[in-house]
Amino acid sequence: MIRRPTLFIFLLLAVSSICPPAFSQSTQKTFVYGDALPDAPELSARGSYAIGVQTIEVVNKNQVDVLNYAKDSLARYDRKLTLEVWYPTSAPAAVISYDEVMGQNGNPNRPIIPFTFSGRATRKAAPLLKDGPYPLIIVSHGYTGSRYLMTYLTENLASKGYVVVSIDHMESTFRDAAGFPSTLLNRSLDDLFVLNEMARLSKDKSSFLAGLVNTDNTALVGYSMGGYGAVNVAGGGYSPQAVGLFGGMTGGSKALSVRMRGNAAFEASIDPRIKVIVAFAPWGMERGLWDAEGLAGIKIPSLFVAGSMDDVSGYEKGIKAIYEGAVNSDRYLLTYIDARHNVAPNPPPVEAMQPGLNIDEYLRYADSVWDMRRINNINQHFVTAFLGMHLKGMSDYKKYLDVPVESSAEVWTGFKPRTSIGLQLMHDAPEK
Repeated sequence: MIRRPTLFIFLLLAVSSICPPAFSQSTQKTFVYGDALPDAPELSARGSYAIGVQTIEVVNKNQVDVLNYAKDSLARYDRKLTLEVWYPTSAPAAVISYDEVMGQNGNPNRPIIPFTFSGRATRKAAPLLKDGPYPLIIVSHGYTGSRYLMTYLTENLASKGYVVVSIDHMESTFRDAAGFPSTLLNRSLDDLFVLNEMARLSKDKSSFLAGLVNTDNTALVGYSMGGYGAVNVAGGGYSPQAVGLFGGMTGGSKALSVRMRGNAAFEASIDPRIKVIVAFAPWGMERGLWDAEGLAGIKIPSLFVAGSMDDVSGYEKGIKAIYEGAVNSDRYLLTYIDARHNVAPNPPPVEAMQPGLNIDEYLRYADSVWDMRRINNINQHFVTAFLGMHLKGMSDYKKYLDVPVESSAEVWTGFKPRTSIGLQLMHDAPEK
C-alpha cells in the first residue's frame, strides 16, 4: 500500500515527465539572430551599449523615373525611402519584434506573406549622447530585400558605438519590387542621399539624431546589389559597357552615365565622408559593369566578402575580380569556401521552412553548406575589426586581420581552437 505523500510525489513526477514545466524567457535563453554561438570568434560578441531603434521616412524629390522612360523620356518622380536607425541608448536591454515579409511583389508563385522575428533593441529609446557623436554606418540590402535583412549585424554594430541606418530601397524590396533598371540606377544615388539626410538630421534639434551621429566618419555596407552600389560610391565608376547594357534594358536611357568612370558629375560625387566600404557578394563584374580603369578609382579601404561558389555574382570572374582590380585600395577578401551567394543575410525564419512554400523563400536566406548563424558570427567579427581600425582608430584590431590566407594553416587570431576552418582571408595594399 502506497502512503498518500508518497503517492502524491509519484503522481507529480509522472505528470512532470509527460508535461515538463514551461520556462519563462528569464530562465531559458532564446536564440535571437546575431547571438553568439559557442564557437563564435572573439569580436562577434555584442558590445557594451544597449540599443535603441527608430523608423524614419525620407524623400528624394524629382528623380529620374527610369522605369517609365520608354513612355516619357522626361519622367520624374519622388523616391520615398524608409530607414531603420539603430543607435546606443541607456535604456534597459529588451527583445523587440520586427515586422517582415517573404515573397516578392508581382510574382504569383511567391505571394507576400507577413511574419515577425525577434531582435535585441528598444523601440524609440532615448539616445545616449554622452559618448557621441558616433560614426555612421549605412547599410544597403540586395534585390530583393529589406532594411531588416541583416539585423544580426546592424544591432551588433550599434551595440559597439555606431549609429547604423539601413535603407528600404524603393522598387527593390520584397513588398514593392519593380523593374531592375531602377536598382541599377538608384543604389548609389540612394546611398549618397541618405548620407546627406543623416547629416541634415544630425543638426536638426527636433530629431533624435541631433548630436548623435558623426557623418564625417561614415562606412557603407552593402550586400549583392547593395554591394554593387557600394563599389560605385567608393569610386568604382561603371564602364561604358554598363551604360550600354542599361540603355538596352530601358529603351535608350543614358541616365546611368552620371555614375560612369570619367564622368565629371561622378568624379565630383566621390564623398570624402565615406571612409571605407564593406561589400558582401557585390553583383555586376561578370556582366562587365566595371573595367580596370573604373575599379582603379576605389581609393578607400575595402572589405569584400564572398562565397567561393557564388552562382549569382560569380567568384573568380566576379567578386574576386573586383578585389583584384581595386588596385588603389587597401583591401581584404574574406571567402567562405563552398558557400554560394547568401553570405550576408539573417538566418532563414521558421516560416520559410513550412511545407508547400516556394523553395526560394528558404534559399533567400540559407546556404546549403554553411550554418547561417555561423556566417553571421564570423561577419560580426571581421566587420567589427575592419570598421574599428578605420572608423575608431583601434589599431590593435589589425591583429584580427593579419592572419594566414588559409584558415587551416593555424588558428586565426580571435578564433577558438579547431574553429578557423573553411575560410580564406586575402589582403593587398594599394599599388604605389
